[in-house]
Amino acid sequence: MNRRSMVGAAAAAIPAAAIATPAVAQALPEIRWRAASSFPRVFDVLYGTFDRICARVAQLTDGKFRIQPFPAGEIVGGLQVLDAVQAGTIEAGHTAAYYYLGKEPGFAPFTAMCFGLNTRQMTAWFRHGGGNELAAELFREYNIHGITAGDTGAQMGGWFRNEITSVDQLRGLKFRITGLAGQLFTRLGAAPTLIAPADIYPSLERGVIDAAEFVGPHDDERANYVRVARFYYAPGFWEPGARLHFISNQRAYAALPDLYKHALDVACAEADADMVARYDHLNPQALRRLVAAGAQLRFWPRPILEAAWRANEEMVADIGRQNARFARIMESYNRFRTEQFQWFRIAENSYDNFAFSAAQTVR
Repeated sequence: MNRRSMVGAAAAAIPAAAIATPAVAQALPEIRWRAASSFPRVFDVLYGTFDRICARVAQLTDGKFRIQPFPAGEIVGGLQVLDAVQAGTIEAGHTAAYYYLGKEPGFAPFTAMCFGLNTRQMTAWFRHGGGNELAAELFREYNIHGITAGDTGAQMGGWFRNEITSVDQLRGLKFRITGLAGQLFTRLGAAPTLIAPADIYPSLERGVIDAAEFVGPHDDERANYVRVARFYYAPGFWEPGARLHFISNQRAYAALPDLYKHALDVACAEADADMVARYDHLNPQALRRLVAAGAQLRFWPRPILEAAWRANEEMVADIGRQNARFARIMESYNRFRTEQFQWFRIAENSYDNFAFSAAQTVR
């Protein structure tokens, strides 16, 4: 059985019998890694998840395997984590694969796709629909080993200096945005740019950009975006969930004892579940405070969503014609998406559509 497929409820039991035994731990080598996050320390869920993974690995190995975490900028910049791990400058990192689609568009589906799989659906695709195998194939070519390690859940649509009511208002808009969504907004007439998280606020403040998206209310509140852009849009249709990866240099990973590899799998599987749970707990509270602080909550008009849907379908098809690997990944992804969307419409979506509104309207 593939080790990754063991991760989950059953995998969590591994350390109790194997890792926590002092005699076993004493027989294993002491290993020290350095690892970098793509996120500053101020983002306590994003960076905090990485920090907790490192602490959990140490706990599961009786302190024999320690990973020292560093926030973005202390060793390498937030968008250079993959390069540093690939080169062996550091042993590991915590990052979003779609930050590196300039190297290879096939990285994008392993974080988020516009109008794509949500968090639960992504977990299912990775674990049972072939996603992990496709990711491993790509990551090997960049000398890294990747493990899914956290998800944001559905994100918000960003902060804008001016209200956006039509597709025409997107023309020329300087918009900080990540992933293939940047190419989508180019097709809608905007001028997207990728800026590391630490640089978003000053770029908005100085007017270098007109709008920016990051994650959601909890992180956006900590970054104080409401002070420099008033209109807060939903949903972030380009990130119905954004999956992060813990990446390791292949040689460093291969040298680990199997028990340490299991510890990494367990710690990252726990992060997959815990990160989105933290956001689900914290985001509603932060959104209330942001609105009280002056944020003007808006929803994307349907004509913009429809134009974005059409542009996305054309974009994915165009990239697939130019890149055989991307086409193969998306064939798996879209086949899975079709089934998931059909199923969620029957049970999940029909429940959500009634219950979420009924809580406010039915008396």
